[in-house]
Amino acid sequence: MRTSKIEWTERTWNPVTGCTKLSEGCRNCYAEVMAHRLEAMGKKKYANGFNVTCHVYALAEPLYNPKPSLYFVCSMADLFHELVPDYFIDEVMRTIENSPKHTFQILTKRARRMHKYFEYNSIPKNVWLGVTVEKRSELFRVEFLSELKAPIRFLSCEPLLGRLDLDLENIDWVIVGGESGPHARPMKPEWVKSIWEQAYAQRIPFFFKQWGTYGPDGVKRSKQANGKELDGRIVQQMPNWDDAP
Repeated sequence: MRTSKIEWTERTWNPVTGCTKLSEGCRNCYAEVMAHRLEAMGKKKYANGFNVTCHVYALAEPLYNPKPSLYFVCSMADLFHELVPDYFIDEVMRTIENSPKHTFQILTKRARRMHKYFEYNSIPKNVWLGVTVEKRSELFRVEFLSELKAPIRFLSCEPLLGRLDLDLENIDWVIVGGESGPHARPMKPEWVKSIWEQAYAQRIPFFFKQWGTYGPDGVKRSKQANGKELDGRIVQQMPNWDDAP
């Protein structure tokens, strides 16, 4: 558990680490690079590198944090990966239910499995459920998410790899971001603005995280130099938890 540099959350909690590539958004996975770096540094939690690993000792971490916090669950993994057993997901949910002062964000690319899991298990009142949608070919994930009765349902369009026409019914928040790193792919401004307009039209909070390695002018720079301004301003809206159904 640690404070996070990810701007749409406050802390990360990784009872699971490791993953395998599933779609184009995974090609330059930041978590894989970080996991191998931590493995080389001798960090015990990453002794298995980026192989899927469940950490029983990490399950209770949020229980010891007295300050109400917003947690990103499994920033270094996918909780609904096929190698994570149902009983371990049960334990993660038990910790969430036993931590009512905290709010937990779960983001997955395995939307089918998440949907199936919650067909047989209740969704905790303090959990936000999200799916990653980077290309049109992954729009089916939105359908699985929208059917779940989570307090907040969100989309992460990062890295955004193409124009998306989204069905935002039953969606409460949209995040968009470009790809970073030496092998990053460009994100076109019109793709971002299209999603922004779709969200605005339906009064859905929109969070623009960053341009990434390529700026809106298509020039490759550091992500810090490209920044996070959209049409000259920072647009980083969060869902109003008090208004959650």
